[in-house]
Amino acid sequence: MYVGTLSFDLLLGDVHSLKEKRSVIRPIVAELQRKYAVSAAEVEHMNLHRRAVVGLAMVSGDAGHLSDVLDRCERLVAARPEVELLSVRRRFHGDDD
Repeated sequence: MYVGTLSFDLLLGDVHSLKEKRSVIRPIVAELQRKYAVSAAEVEHMNLHRRAVVGLAMVSGDAGHLSDVLDRCERLVAARPEVELLSVRRRFHGDDD
């Protein structure tokens, strides 16, 4: 069994309230969940309206498949024009851990 996690540190563009922030972050989280069957949520900076950290996790029996899905998730978030991807943190846990 393999577990992979990603955390995306995001800077939001023209956002002036927490309500506007939610309207940007929720569709990103929903698309990650729908397209790739990962668990995803906003996990940090809940009270800042221009910053967000979105975390996701996935479990797979195949390390190659897990790595491929994490790569796709990263590309999806990086391609969103309404956010700037400041950093990505990837963790990979296998049977040897």
